[in-house]
Amino acid sequence: MLLAIDAGNTNVVFALVESGEIVARWRIATDPRRTADEYAVWLSQLMQLGGHDRTAVEGVIVATVVPRALHNLQVLASKYFSTEALIAGHAPVEWGIAIDVDEPASLGADRAVNTIAAHALHPGDLIVIDFGTATTFDVVDYSGAYKGGIIAPGINLSLDALVTAAAKLPRIAIEAPTDTSVIGLNTVSQMHIGIYWGYVAMIEGLVARMKREIGRPVKVVATGGLATLFEKQTDVFDVIEADLTIQGLAMMWDRHHI
Repeated sequence: MLLAIDAGNTNVVFALVESGEIVARWRIATDPRRTADEYAVWLSQLMQLGGHDRTAVEGVIVATVVPRALHNLQVLASKYFSTEALIAGHAPVEWGIAIDVDEPASLGADRAVNTIAAHALHPGDLIVIDFGTATTFDVVDYSGAYKGGIIAPGINLSLDALVTAAAKLPRIAIEAPTDTSVIGLNTVSQMHIGIYWGYVAMIEGLVARMKREIGRPVKVVATGGLATLFEKQTDVFDVIEADLTIQGLAMMWDRHHI
């Protein structure tokens, strides 16, 4: 049993992987101050509720874009799972892919792991869209090399900025509008349209521009918790891989242990 941990800016995802299959996943809000003991109490209870034996975990692998959170996750692995956590991108689990950008070391761990998983799952040229705190668009060529991409504000960040800056605008839930009209008749419906359809237009527009620049057939792979929010209203996604980062971590673990 492998415990794969994806520590993002908003949430930390913990997943149990057995024989390549994700058998359980849980998430908790990212807080760099959270101690290993706090993680252990929370995670042990959830594992017990799900019928999973903590002693069955033989390894831990971590990808993080929050450096301050790493130490406590490493302590969690050593103190409560009796193993040293492997850190994605660091020896002995380096990326093993070409990163063809100006500053390879600045590439986020989640984006590198997504590149590895997407290439393993889907042959050919790819655009990987990850809906997280930021929405990232990453280009992966047919050889598996990371070729660059785009960082855009995540939809929650966009909504937070709008509500914070405009005193009279209410906070609304992020959801698909009930119809396809883009002419709102009240403040809330106009906000829904602006946030939702504006985001769809951004996704479609950026993907179209990226495809023209790549100049070859490209498959679009979407991941992240909000990917399913858009799939019924656009045909820009070829496939949704909900657990792409966890799958990539499991692949890196397996590659290291072959």
